[in-house]
Amino acid sequence: MEKALLAMFLILFVGRFFFRYILQQKNIAHLKKYGKKIPAVFTGSTEQGTLNKIVDYTIDNSRLEARQNLADDIITLAVLFLFLPFFIGWLAGSNMNFIIQALVFFGFFALLASIVGIPFDLYDNFVLEKKYGFSTITWPLWITDLIKSATICVVLLSIIVSALMAFVLYFPQSWWFWGWVFFTLFQLVMMWLFPVLIAPLFNKYEAIKDDELQGKITALMEKAGLKTKGIFQVDEGKRSKHTNAYFTGIGKTKRIVLYDTLLESHTHDEILAVLAHEIGHWKRKHITKQMTFMIIGSLVLLYVVYLAVNWQTLYAAFGLKQMPVYAGLFLASLYLGTAGFFLNPIGAALSRRYEREADFMAWKLTGKTTPMIDALRRLAKDNLANLHPHPFYVWFYYSHPPLVQRIEYLNSLDTPKITKRESP
Repeated sequence: MEKALLAMFLILFVGRFFFRYILQQKNIAHLKKYGKKIPAVFTGSTEQGTLNKIVDYTIDNSRLEARQNLADDIITLAVLFLFLPFFIGWLAGSNMNFIIQALVFFGFFALLASIVGIPFDLYDNFVLEKKYGFSTITWPLWITDLIKSATICVVLLSIIVSALMAFVLYFPQSWWFWGWVFFTLFQLVMMWLFPVLIAPLFNKYEAIKDDELQGKITALMEKAGLKTKGIFQVDEGKRSKHTNAYFTGIGKTKRIVLYDTLLESHTHDEILAVLAHEIGHWKRKHITKQMTFMIIGSLVLLYVVYLAVNWQTLYAAFGLKQMPVYAGLFLASLYLGTAGFFLNPIGAALSRRYEREADFMAWKLTGKTTPMIDALRRLAKDNLANLHPHPFYVWFYYSHPPLVQRIEYLNSLDTPKITKRESP
């Protein structure tokens, strides 16, 4: 049984590596074949030079991602089979408190992951993104971000690990349930606190400065039946020229955030269309639905992990003689995470549906599709978005419908048969 369990893990792990590689290669080959052709819905808005740049940028990003995946996989296997047994033996045989052991254990892996990721982050920010004219970040800002992120990670990891290990100690038969209650409450609190406590540590959030645009936003929000209090612009331009908008927070801290780069490069009508799309997520309660799925799923997952950490075969399969719960959590999460990779299309499909619903709501709120279409065309150009992704790559990874499909869908909303529909 131990050999079978280990063999299944290796099959899943190696299978994930080759599956990712094959998908990337198919996507690159598809882009090289069709990437120089301007899609019909982009005719007149995209130049051939921009298409050439999109191809190069997408390929460079894919290669960087492939190298990072390879490095992560090699280090994971090395740690798992060469280092973990000795590390667990040392921790379990030490005089450290059980909770301290767990903190040292997970702290080490968090530090290792951070160290491994630094070279790739540096290359991405200071080589690749600068090559294509996106990155504006400075060394002092990058270092400051790193220190802040590491500090926040240490604090949050310490809270989570300490709480979970305390449940293991004091509620050995039901720690999975109390852990689920804690994680649920913790995630809700973090979602509530993030916009007002954590995000401002990295960026400056302020009300929209353009008075005319603010007036238009107020009118749009009133039409949607929402208050204007939660619309902010953020100084993301100090790090990158990429443009974006997003929805964050829950309850009284929920807000829609627009990048300053978006405000600088788009017309008022385009900004209102993007804003209407984000309001669509708000109105259709997509965050609430995602949270509900996550809460239910985490309950099931924690119970499965509870069963796994009490299974001696799991430890023996990876050469561990001791059975500390924190090691079982690591092995179970690694095993389930590797297997869960192949379930990615389910979440991606649901996310794409939500995005289409938000596009539909944007049309309902603004009464026209042209501004949103213009905004998507400009976003594609400003961010060098791939206009020719491979369909299978889209099916597996994409959280948004490809830009060509989104514009085609928006164009279809102007047809008479669509006007009576209430949802996509």
